[in-house]
Amino acid sequence: MKILKIITFSLLFFYQFNTQADDIFPVFSFPDTDEKMHTVSEWRGKTLVINFWATWCQSCLKEIPEFIELQTQLEKKNVQFIGIAIDDLATVSRYKNDVKINYPVLISSEWEGFNLAEQLGNVSNTVPYTVIFNTLGQIIYRHSGAVKKEDLLKIIK
Repeated sequence: MKILKIITFSLLFFYQFNTQADDIFPVFSFPDTDEKMHTVSEWRGKTLVINFWATWCQSCLKEIPEFIELQTQLEKKNVQFIGIAIDDLATVSRYKNDVKINYPVLISSEWEGFNLAEQLGNVSNTVPYTVIFNTLGQIIYRHSGAVKKEDLLKIIK
């Protein structure tokens, strides 16, 4: 039994430190602003633009109107924006309703959100942080800080 534990720990340790952020499509679930759970696999097969943000982050709030516009513009091209708010449910819900965000906004605790963002390459644990996955689930773009609409369009098209 002790040997089995050592082997299991060794495999987990080896796997954790020898995979790159590009190696796997992460599986995660978070509730939305209505507290309904969503798993990222709901959007598999689409180009995913995942943005980590918070209401206290001015750069985050600046880019959201452009994401709303791009979601409307690119929805028929199989593109799905997903916001992961590392923030309080009530505050995010108010903001989402005021701004009329037209894409899923998932709520994450600080620990879970930053942990996932780090798994996706955000080594500095900053927001905003944006990752784009192609339809095969491969990371094709990462960006720390506010991202420009023009840059997103170049990557997605």
